[in-house]
Amino acid sequence: MTRRQLAAALRRARVWIAVGLLALAGLVLVDLGLRGHDHPLAAPAPSSVSPSAETAPTAVALAAARSAPETLHIPKLGLSAPIGSLGLNADGSVQVPSNTVETGWFRLGPTPGQIGSAVILGHVDSTQGPGVFFQLRTLAPGDQVNVDLTDGMTARFTVNSVAQYTKAQFPAQRVYGSHGSSALQLVTCGGAFDHQTGSYLSNVVVYTSLSAVAPTVSVSAPGAPTT
Repeated sequence: MTRRQLAAALRRARVWIAVGLLALAGLVLVDLGLRGHDHPLAAPAPSSVSPSAETAPTAVALAAARSAPETLHIPKLGLSAPIGSLGLNADGSVQVPSNTVETGWFRLGPTPGQIGSAVILGHVDSTQGPGVFFQLRTLAPGDQVNVDLTDGMTARFTVNSVAQYTKAQFPAQRVYGSHGSSALQLVTCGGAFDHQTGSYLSNVVVYTSLSAVAPTVSVSAPGAPTT
């Protein structure tokens, strides 16, 4: 090999070395960039239905003081039913009323009329016949739902919509989550009935919003006629 050929070979070698170093540097930078995102993405914060954890609305909204509900009235259905108290089962699911004639308020959420989503549940039926929420699915936008509270006030709600979901697609955050205003959701079973499991495959949800808070008007029994 002549001196000129040797010099040319050395120049080609330097070029390939430089290219190799640049490629190596690029791989290192890419690897560092990927490793910088190895940590898992932050999961959404667990939604809480506790009134103390609700986000305050940005504007003053109609609301009632916290007071446990006593009686549910749905004039269109001719319904007046006592309201019990419900919590969570051991598996984290929401409890349901122990009988078909009473409704149950989810006590880990706001009371009806507070800012947030209050939820009242009731059975649609049983082997003994129709339950307290048997006709719940017939409600329509504009219908009224009233809840008497233990502090002597009544929270009055207006139905916004009625929806049905399969239990696998139940929108828990929409039903139980706070959305910055006073809402009441009524929940029961619906849809097709699975005879093998002995349960309905869907849930019916009535969405309402608070329209007024007023003193409870008690209806007394008729007295003896006067003479």
